[in-house]
Amino acid sequence: MGTSSADLKNAVRERYGAAAARVAHQEKTGCCGPSSCGCSSGDAAASDPITRDLYDVSEIASLPADAVAASLGCGNPTALATLREGEVVLDLGSGGGIDVLLSARRVGPTGKAYGLDMTDEMLALARENQRKSGLTNVDFLRGEIENIPLPDNSVDVIISNCVINLSGDKDRVLREAFRVLKPGGRFAVSDIVRRDGAGIPADVQRNLELWAGCIAGALSGEDYRSKLAAAGFGAVGIEVTRVYHADEARSFIESAGLDYDAIAPAVDGAFLSAFVRAVKPASR
Repeated sequence: MGTSSADLKNAVRERYGAAAARVAHQEKTGCCGPSSCGCSSGDAAASDPITRDLYDVSEIASLPADAVAASLGCGNPTALATLREGEVVLDLGSGGGIDVLLSARRVGPTGKAYGLDMTDEMLALARENQRKSGLTNVDFLRGEIENIPLPDNSVDVIISNCVINLSGDKDRVLREAFRVLKPGGRFAVSDIVRRDGAGIPADVQRNLELWAGCIAGALSGEDYRSKLAAAGFGAVGIEVTRVYHADEARSFIESAGLDYDAIAPAVDGAFLSAFVRAVKPASR
């Protein structure tokens, strides 16, 4: 990777802590800063190729505005996960809580929705969003997705939204997801993946800002399938939901200090949003 796991985690904490702070500032001032890709009413959200247009208006209309503004995902896992009344759901890297709150509504009062995040600012924002929502079947946990603070066989469904690609140890993340899922439990994740056969230029892979921005750490679809199988999962499937082109990310690439014209041919169409499904065998 060219950078240490500690450096990567620090970059992720800094990026997402700053995003939470911008949302909190927006609430106080009524102003959406131009650098916030998580500020859903601002120009940046409209132009961000990863985070825009993910949720139906009817889904988010009754959620706290800050939960929507802090959304930095690449998909809508709650709409694709087929959540059922009474299930226990865990969101890996829950951010401001949008997918946890949507999950809590889907599983109802007999179910439970957990959110796990390592960023204190996001956890504070998520807990405030929970308070505003009035939902009581929600619990936000502090921790890392490589070390999930829940017991074995305790979760029916694991969701995540553009977070697993951020980890420097994806094998451990998937093993931990397998551990906490109940036999027959489902892995239902939106993530950035790399088109099979597409390489990542070395200067992109070494760039911490592009790791924290969900690009440089993306697995290929083939690698994702292989790692899920190695962790013990079956029924693995990857459904592409969006293809990204270099011109959509020009400002992001240049802001990371890279030469857009030099790397555009290599990254154009190479990165995809996808819904990744897998199942923990019922016999395990």
